[in-house]
Amino acid sequence: MLSSRFKPWHVPLFLAKYAWLGLTRRPVLVHFEVTMRCNARCGFCDYWKTPAGEREHETERCAAAARFFNPMVVTFTGGEPLLRRDLEDLVAAVRDAIRLKYITLITHGGMLSPERGRSLWEAGVSQFNISLDYVDGRHDAERGIPGLTRRILDTVAAMRAAGISAIRFNTVIKRENVDHLSAIVRVASELGVGVNFSVYTDFKNGNRDHLVQNGQVELAERAIADLLAFKRRRRGVITNSDYYLEQIPRYLRGELTEPCQSGIRTIHIDPAGRVKRCPDFPTDFHWSEFRTYEPIDCNRCFYACRGEAQAPLRLSRVRDVMARPYA
Repeated sequence: MLSSRFKPWHVPLFLAKYAWLGLTRRPVLVHFEVTMRCNARCGFCDYWKTPAGEREHETERCAAAARFFNPMVVTFTGGEPLLRRDLEDLVAAVRDAIRLKYITLITHGGMLSPERGRSLWEAGVSQFNISLDYVDGRHDAERGIPGLTRRILDTVAAMRAAGISAIRFNTVIKRENVDHLSAIVRVASELGVGVNFSVYTDFKNGNRDHLVQNGQVELAERAIADLLAFKRRRRGVITNSDYYLEQIPRYLRGELTEPCQSGIRTIHIDPAGRVKRCPDFPTDFHWSEFRTYEPIDCNRCFYACRGEAQAPLRLSRVRDVMARPYA
């Protein structure tokens, strides 16, 4: 689901750049982790435990790295990137550093307002990705932010009314919400936004409480089948590729054996400018000393960033990108 700023004639240009990046073994997607701090309190993530003193290391500028890699997609993430008061400056610098790009932002939404959304949109954000695992009070409790769900839904509605398109909910499929996925899709459809699903892993901090396992795997398979059926009826709301959704049951059953391509099609850069192949791996070198990664025999996760990077370029994927679930 592309931003309304992008027109059909942009697609062949992006496809050509995608092919060029593949030939040169450069990452298609670069994640800038602009802070490791977060003011949510998620039990499946430890960013909120980052000591306050770590903020002194958040000095790395992003534009030079963006110019070096020249990726197709740039994502600003964290931690919680909206804790950066200079985020608009970072976004604008990357916008000006790359000619053909798509800039996304991942946030828990608790600090997002229609005004901040407009400011970031004008700075160059093409798409807002807002974490949402439930459409009721369970999301507030899980993130440790009272009133968060209502704030997200109200803010999204106001941003859409103001003409800001290309908003997604980022939903992590976990033990607790595997029967709640269709409700999130329904709300997203009503608001005219998309949903991007990813599957939970305990690789980040060893918390196995949220794993989909045992009898719930069959429940997840039925939920995934429902998502794929919805996609066949209406493209653009669920923004995952068919391929990624189809592989989730294989991952949950422990049948995924393909080498992981992390670090090849997608990389993460921390606030100090150091590169890691995956958000859950340690850093390896500064971006200016980048060395091409090789595939790795690791199936600890099946995040969407991994699965989508490995997805083949099917016709259905092109239709997904071009779909407009919003007016």
